[in-house]
Amino acid sequence: MGYNARINLQDLLILEKYTLHFTDLGIDTRLETQLAHQGITQPTDIQAHAVPTALAGHDIFAQSKTGSGKTLAFLLPAVQRVMKQKALSKRDPRVLIVAPTRELATQVFTQLRLLIAGTNIKAVKILGGENFNDQIKALRNDPHFVVATPGRLADHLKQRSLQLSGLELLIFDEADRILDLGFTDQLKLINELADHRLRQTLLFSATLDHAQVDALSRNLLKKPKQIMLSAANEQHSDIKQTLYLADHLDHKEALLEHFLNKDNVGQCIIFTATRADTSRLSEALNCKGFKSVALAGDLTQSKRLDIMDAFSRENFKILITTDVASRGLDLLSVTHVINFDLPKHAEEYVHRIGRTGRAGFKGNALSFVGPKDWASYLAIKSFLNDELSFAVVDGLKAKFKGIKEKKVTPVKPIKKVVADKKPQQKRKAKPKKPAAPIKAPLNIDGDTPMRRKKKPEQE
Repeated sequence: MGYNARINLQDLLILEKYTLHFTDLGIDTRLETQLAHQGITQPTDIQAHAVPTALAGHDIFAQSKTGSGKTLAFLLPAVQRVMKQKALSKRDPRVLIVAPTRELATQVFTQLRLLIAGTNIKAVKILGGENFNDQIKALRNDPHFVVATPGRLADHLKQRSLQLSGLELLIFDEADRILDLGFTDQLKLINELADHRLRQTLLFSATLDHAQVDALSRNLLKKPKQIMLSAANEQHSDIKQTLYLADHLDHKEALLEHFLNKDNVGQCIIFTATRADTSRLSEALNCKGFKSVALAGDLTQSKRLDIMDAFSRENFKILITTDVASRGLDLLSVTHVINFDLPKHAEEYVHRIGRTGRAGFKGNALSFVGPKDWASYLAIKSFLNDELSFAVVDGLKAKFKGIKEKKVTPVKPIKKVVADKKPQQKRKAKPKKPAAPIKAPLNIDGDTPMRRKKKPEQE
């Protein structure tokens, strides 16, 4: 059942009962073949809505949860545009993709390279923490695509090593995260330098209910089509969530070892509270024969990228990290996410578990809840509006049952008991002495009253 790229969203909703293919959305067969080599044969909801809308030339303001396939939702129409349409400028990049973190930018770039393999399309990534001069050399080769983080991108714009006068497509990935990290000024600069009437802009965010994102969209987008498929606190339908109570650190480690020994666990991402915990836990697991690697924020950028690359090639089964990697890792082989410690912020829980169950695959999220995690558990439960019940592992049942909320009993006012006192006899008032008569004024001799002079009569 074929239909062209200009299909409207209402028609798409009607046709959802049919099996959709990427060519049904207007995508070129060459790109569909590339996707098939990656095991991707059917579009996700966000792809089914965003791809035809973008191909039709509309600006997009889209909300989509983590793991929904939004990266391909903007990469597919972008690559097809470069393949099939004439460039506005021979020197300036045609597509600019801005991502909030180095990890996410690297992930987008990796996905992009897979799509453009075997073509003459050139792409570069511009990240902070990497050699600036090497990036200048790469930009001089006139790439079609630039994938960048906001800070380093702004540096190149100020140095005039990158021009955006001929930019055709501007894409912001996880715009809410970009703003939360304080890159508002950089976004304004990008918008000003790429401000021409032919520019198309796609803005993707985990939530559209964000004051700054809403304000940004008004400045960046022209008559955008809004696509809202999920709320920030919406549950991942492809992820099975299970929680286990734990008494202490040793109990958590025993639970962890129990699950890692299961046959159904493929690649696994374990989240801890601190950088020290990542290193300690990684060493402990390697000593027990589990092939693991720790990813912490204090590592150099090149080292972090090496670790992520090795994990994506499945050189390691287990990646242990803090929230530094809760966004941006898009690995289809990750079957389990384990929250060794719960995150401080409830929103981060959603991003963590979204590292599995991606692109239609099933995933599992396990969380260990000890006394120190209880407040986080209550916040997550409230945020998701879900009970999040607990399961038990035979032989590893916890004594800890949660922390009961203290009932605040209203304090009753205490009535003061006053002892009976004998009535005091009122004292009789003393009779007042008669007031002395006011004496008449005396004369100078003090013997007779002085007489007032009569006022002269007026004639």
